[in-house]
Amino acid sequence: MPINNPYGQYKENSINTASHEDLTLMLYNGLVKFLMQAQMALEEKNIEKANTSIIKAQNIIIEFRETLDMKYDIAQQLELIYDYMYRELLNANLKKDASIIEAVLNLAKDLRDTWEKAIRIARQQNRQVQMAK
Repeated sequence: MPINNPYGQYKENSINTASHEDLTLMLYNGLVKFLMQAQMALEEKNIEKANTSIIKAQNIIIEFRETLDMKYDIAQQLELIYDYMYRELLNANLKKDASIIEAVLNLAKDLRDTWEKAIRIARQQNRQVQMAK
């Protein structure tokens, strides 16, 4: 990213200063974005772009899987979901099937929305604790 690119600098600063929770949300948003790009590329019969977008989505899922702390039950549940999503994307990429991507996209949106809600609740509770002090 060139130094004279204000958007690039803003984006890099946002990533470097984001909390763990916000970084996770950014990854979920990226996952949704790449899945939507893959769908659109398949509709446009742009197989190369679809392949690239699916691989980017799979890379995000790999990142999610690698950062799970398996001592928690929720992590074990998420591992199963991420494994399913990854395998489905492999299948979608082989078959060039937008309906499979749609199913994974819906799941990704649900996970993102749940994570976003959890962040809001946690921050609200933290504010209430701070105000009570």
